Amino acid sequence: MMRNATWQLKALVVTIVLLLGALAVGLLTDIDKTPPVSESTKTQPKPSSIAVQNVYIDSLDDIKTLFDSLKYNTQSWNEGNREVPRLTFQTVTERWQKTAHQIPVREKKMIFFRLMAPLILIANENILLERQQIADLALDDPALLSLGQKYGIVEQTDTKVTEQQRQELLLEVDIMPPSLVLAQAAEESGWATSRFTVEGNAYFGQWDFSGKGMKPRQQRKELGNYGVAQFDTPLESVEGYLLNLNTSNAYQELRTLRAKLRQQNKPITGLELATTLHKYSERGQAYVDAISEMIRYNGLQQVDEAYLADTAPLHLIAKEEVTQ
Repeated sequence: MMRNATWQLKALVVTIVLLLGALAVGLLTDIDKTPPVSESTKTQPKPSSIAVQNVYIDSLDDIKTLFDSLKYNTQSWNEGNREVPRLTFQTVTERWQKTAHQIPVREKKMIFFRLMAPLILIANENILLERQQIADLALDDPALLSLGQKYGIVEQTDTKVTEQQRQELLLEVDIMPPSLVLAQAAEESGWATSRFTVEGNAYFGQWDFSGKGMKPRQQRKELGNYGVAQFDTPLESVEGYLLNLNTSNAYQELRTLRAKLRQQNKPITGLELATTLHKYSERGQAYVDAISEMIRYNGLQQVDEAYLADTAPLHLIAKEEVTQ
């Protein structure tokens, strides 16, 4: 993985269009063997304490060269490597939106999956840390109270958490299988080419009724004053999506199934949880079928086996971002 710090800091400068242009070829150059990404629920998460290093990229080739240097590629995956580097990026540019259709589909998917996978693992890692806190903290600990309020289990006026609320939190606060998140991100963002993704890092089409969301060009009046939730970074978009699935009443069935699988010590997989997503889209069962097919067709089940590397986090920066 990224041990050559000198090479990392070398200005490989990104055009995040190519960053996401890079963001869409299939986690592996071979669609059937998409690179891994997993929940790591069997071990305690240990986030890297090393300072983030910026890596500048200017082309799709730069992205692929970086992946190769990190052994984050098809060959490594086929050899059994399930380690995913700690990569983040800032945004997707309009250039990617305009040129993505020119990139071979397989390559486009590969880049998309490989860039989104680390974000999902990082977000899941943070959730596992919260979950550990919920299990360990005293009921009157302010940190536990804060988590209870964040997930809507505890009222803002409460001063402590009850044991029953702790158990409810353990039901709500848990990971999502990377395969499911990758499939929904691809479906909802159009492989990161949608206007909402480019303008507001919206990868999951979440609605916002606060008045701060991005307005659709054709708003449906019967649904009220709504918009699409926007985020400062792609990682925050993933975190917002996870919070939505972990708190909304619409996804109680998902959380119940996930808890059942955990209690039975069975894998929490994307294909299992996808069956509960009929309320995520007005398409209902057709949406569930589309997400399930996305997972199968792209071999994303394997991504649920992946885990984060305990190496220096890298933040990709496009030349386009620097010169704006």
